[in-house]
Amino acid sequence: MALLTDINDLLNKRKVESDRIEFKKGWNPTAIYRSICAFANDIEDIGGGYILVGVEAVDGVPVRPVAGLSLTEIDSIQRKMIDFNNMFEPYYMPRPSVEEVDGKHILAIWVPSGVNRPYAIPSDVNAKLKKPTCYVRNGSNTVEAKGEVLEELRGLASHVPFDDRPNPDIKLDDLSSGLMRDFFVDVGSKLKNQDLSGSNMMDALEQMNMLEGPVERRYIKNIAAMMFCDHPEKFFPKTQVEIVFFPEGRERNPNNMFEAPIIHGSVPNMINDTLHYLRLMVIRKHIVKPKDDEHSDKSYNYPYQAIEEAVVNAFYHRDYREYAPIEITVEPDRITIFNLGGPDHSISMEAIRRAKSLRSRRYRNVRLGDCLKELDLTEGRATGIPTIQDELRGNGSPLATIETDEERSFFLIDIPCRTDMVENMDVDEIIEKDQYKDLTDRQRQILQVIDGDVPLNVPLNVPLNTTALAGAFGVSRKTIQRDLVILIAKKLIVREKGRKNGYWRRIGK
Repeated sequence: MALLTDINDLLNKRKVESDRIEFKKGWNPTAIYRSICAFANDIEDIGGGYILVGVEAVDGVPVRPVAGLSLTEIDSIQRKMIDFNNMFEPYYMPRPSVEEVDGKHILAIWVPSGVNRPYAIPSDVNAKLKKPTCYVRNGSNTVEAKGEVLEELRGLASHVPFDDRPNPDIKLDDLSSGLMRDFFVDVGSKLKNQDLSGSNMMDALEQMNMLEGPVERRYIKNIAAMMFCDHPEKFFPKTQVEIVFFPEGRERNPNNMFEAPIIHGSVPNMINDTLHYLRLMVIRKHIVKPKDDEHSDKSYNYPYQAIEEAVVNAFYHRDYREYAPIEITVEPDRITIFNLGGPDHSISMEAIRRAKSLRSRRYRNVRLGDCLKELDLTEGRATGIPTIQDELRGNGSPLATIETDEERSFFLIDIPCRTDMVENMDVDEIIEKDQYKDLTDRQRQILQVIDGDVPLNVPLNVPLNTTALAGAFGVSRKTIQRDLVILIAKKLIVREKGRKNGYWRRIGK
C-alpha cells in the first residue's frame, strides 16, 4: 500500500507529532507489535501513529542517511506480519508501505486508530505461550494498559470519532476524483500518480483507511465526503459558511447589514474560499514610516494567521450532525466566528475563559484534523488558540475571547480589531468590493473597456456589443458571453436598447 503522507515529512516530524512516530533500525517484532497495538488503541484519540523500520534514531532524531533494509528483508517482514496480525484480539491490520529514502529502502507502517478498540496482542509474539495484553501510548513510550487506564481503554469501545464512522448513504459517485488527486498532489503522496477512475477510487480509499465493513459490502467513511465531495451538505446538513457584515455594529444598527454569498464545497475548498474572501474584503494593512529609519512599521486590523487558525478550528471542531452553518460576523471592532459543537468536557471552563491552550482528551473529527494538517492548514492539536493569541499580541491587538455553554454545544471566538484601526464600514463600499471578488483579468478589462478607460480596437461607429468585444479580445463570442453573464449576475453591467443595435453599459457609471 502507498503511504498517504510524504515520507520526508515523517522523517522530519513536520506534519505529525513526534510522539506519533517511532524509529526502528531493525525488525524486532515483539517491540514493534506492542507499539502497533498501542497506536491502534489510540487512547488519546490522536489518530494512531507510524513506525519506520530501517531508520536508526538518536534521542528521537533519525540518523541520516538511513540504515535501510534489503528488499529481501522487507519481503520477509511483510509475510511474517500476516501471521502477527492474526494474533490481535480482535483482528487488526496495520498498513505497511515500502519507501525509498537516501537511496535505500525502509518499511513505513501506518497504524490508524482502530474502530474495534480495545486491541490486545501477545506480550511476546514469538513465545509459545501467548498471553494477550493491551498496550497504550504514554507520551512517546509504549506501556501496558493497567488499572484505570485499562478501564478507560475499554470504555472507548463505543467511542468512534464522527469523521471515522462509516456512512451507508455515501456512494462512490458522490466523490470527486479531481479533489482526491489535488489532495494527493498537495500532500506529496505517491497516490497522486494512481488511476482514480471507477473501482480504482475504492482502492485509493482503502489505502487511506476511508472504508469500513466486510469485503462484500464496504462502506465509505464520513471523512471521505468531508474531503472529496463537492456537496458535503448532502450528508451533513448546512455544511456551509455564512458571512454577514454589520457596518455600524450588530447592536448599534442591526438593520444595516450585508450578507455575503454563501460558501459551499468540500471542507478544504470552503476553508480556502472563506480565507480568500476575508483577506480581500476585511483585512487591511497600515504602514508607518518612522523618521530617520529605513524600515517601515506594518500592522493589520486583523493578522491573517489568527483568522486562518480560527476558521480552520471552526471546521475541525464543528459537529457535522447539527443543522447549522459556520457563521462569521464582521463588525467595525471585531470578527466573530461561531460553530455548533463546543470544546470537550475534559477542558475546564477556566481554561476556556482564559482562552489559552485548550488541550483535549477527545476530538470530534480526528481524521479531518490530520488531513488539514497534511495540507498545512493547521499546525496541530491544541495549538490553534495559542497561535491566534500570539499573532494578535504581535500585531498590537487585544487578545481573543472564547465563549461556550455548560453543555459545550457551541464554540464562539471573538477576534478584536487592532484598536487604532477600528472604523465604521460603508455598506455600499462592501457591496461594490464584493462585486469585484473573483473576477478574471479579462472580465476586469471588459469593465475598463465599457467604462472607456481602455480604447477598443474597433471602428468608432461599431456598437459596443458582444461581437465587438470578442474581436477586441481575440476570443470567441461564447467566451465573451460567459464573461458577460458573470458581470450581469454581479450587477456590474446592463444591456441598453435592442439586440441588433444594443450595447453594454456599466451600472452606476
